[in-house]
Formats: sequence, C-alpha cells, structure tokens
Amino acid sequence: MNWLSQHRLALGLILGRFVRAPFSSLLAMMVFGVTLSLPLGLYTLIENVKAVADNVSLEPQITVFMSVGADAGSTRQVESRLKELNTIKQFRFIPRDRALQELLQSTGLVDVAAGLERNPLPDAFVIEPKNINPGELEKLRKDLTKLPKVDKVLLDTAWAERLNAMVRLGRDVTLILAILLGFALVVITSNTIRLQILSQREEIEVSTLIGATDAFIRRPFLYHGALQGLGGGIAAWLIVSLGLQLLNVGIADLAKLYTTQFRLLPLDSVDILSLLLFSSLLGWLGAFLAVGRHLRRIEPRA
Repeated sequence: MNWLSQHRLALGLILGRFVRAPFSSLLAMMVFGVTLSLPLGLYTLIENVKAVADNVSLEPQITVFMSVGADAGSTRQVESRLKELNTIKQFRFIPRDRALQELLQSTGLVDVAAGLERNPLPDAFVIEPKNINPGELEKLRKDLTKLPKVDKVLLDTAWAERLNAMVRLGRDVTLILAILLGFALVVITSNTIRLQILSQREEIEVSTLIGATDAFIRRPFLYHGALQGLGGGIAAWLIVSLGLQLLNVGIADLAKLYTTQFRLLPLDSVDILSLLLFSSLLGWLGAFLAVGRHLRRIEPRA
C-alpha cells in the first residue's frame, strides 16, 4: 500500500509540473511527436501498399499476345498447340473485342471507342502453368514465343513481385529510420531530464540528507519521461491521422478519374497501442539514463 502511495505521489507531482508549465510541456511533446511521426507516417503508407500487394495474386500466369493481323485460323492453331503442352494446367482465350471493351470500361473511356478506326488490341491467351519454377517458366515462355503468329509473351506476375520487393525494402528503411530517430528521442528526453535534475539539485540534496532513497528520488523523473513520451506518441498519431485525411481528399479525386475506389487506411488499434507503448518506453529510457548518470554526481552537502 505504501508502494502504491509513493507512485501516486510521484505521478501527481509530475502532473502538477505539467499544469504549471503547459507551454513548455506541450512543446516538448510536439517535438517528440513530430520526430516520431516521420517513421510512423512511412510505416502507415507502406502498410497500405502492402494491403494492396497482398490482394494481388502471385500465382504465375503467362499471357500470350497474338499478332494484330493474326486471323482466326492462326488463333485456332495456337489453341490446339496449347492443348498439347503438358506443362500447362489450363488456359483461357480473350478475344480482342472483349479485351477492348473491358479496357475502355475500366478506364472510363467508353466514348473513345467510337473514334477508333479499328481495334488496336490483339487476341490473347492467359495461361496457368503447372510448374512455378523460374527456370521452367522461362523455358515455357520461350517455347510459346515460337508458336506461329505470336507477337509477345509476358509473365504477368513480374510487376507484383517487384511491388512486394519494394514493400520489403520500404519496411527495412522504416525500421532503420525508427531506430535512428528513436535514439535521437532518447537523447532529447535525457537532456530534458538532465536540466530538471540540475535545476532541482538543492531539493535532491535535502531529500537525500533526510533519508530519501534513490528509487524515491528517481521515480518522478521516470514518470516525467514516460508521460512526455506518451504525449509525444499521441501527437505523432494525431499528425499522421490528419495527414492521411488530407491525402485521402486528393486520392479520392484521382480515383474517380480511374473509376475506382481507394483510400489510405488509418492505423488499427493494435498499431496505435504499440505506438503509445513504444513512445512511452523511449521517454522512460531517456529519463532512466539521465537519472542514473547525473544523480551519482550529486553528493549531499554535510
């Protein structure tokens, strides 16, 4: 019970200091929050891109484009050859007229079709191979290019693999940035607590002379660092949330031009809780390092 009372006393002491100096306290939290919002904003953007990448099928598909001038006989000949290949699981044929219609509808350019003299798109086959080994896929692609009237053969998942690679790179960059800025925040908090210790030097000496333990003296400073970190985490969350709202306004206008819907999603409750715990820990760690270092230098005067 005495232990709980001591913690309540230390917490009340720090809250009182925050109330007596609100401007400097809020300024310190804002500096903390702005610094933390940089990796947090990058993490939020990468998580949104990752959500898009996760919805993309990475099952390898091969698209065979016929020559624009290929006739129906050539198309049937290629179809027959595809049925004979035992390396193909299944395939489907996409006529050029249907491909054009789907393209115009997806881009909102249906009226453009009236101005086209002829369909510029070729017939195509979308193939699902049996073997997803990169070497086997490349061999199959080369075999397909040798079919008559075939203009081009593409591996459709190459761009998705690049997208996932960029997401992984972005997460690594975010982690490095978070570590560097986290170290900077620990240093900032440590300096803030150091100044407080020096300004309260005489009070600490008196407390030591009357029998106050190191834990009793250290406790208010640790609460100060943790609460400053918590306030900084809340500030970072608000900054990123506001930034997402502003970006979503422009993204909504852009999405309308492509007749699609997309918006940046905010952090979920788990991410928010992790952010607040992480920011509080950074503040506490900065205070712990400062208190441990500078209290040893303060010797009570006899």
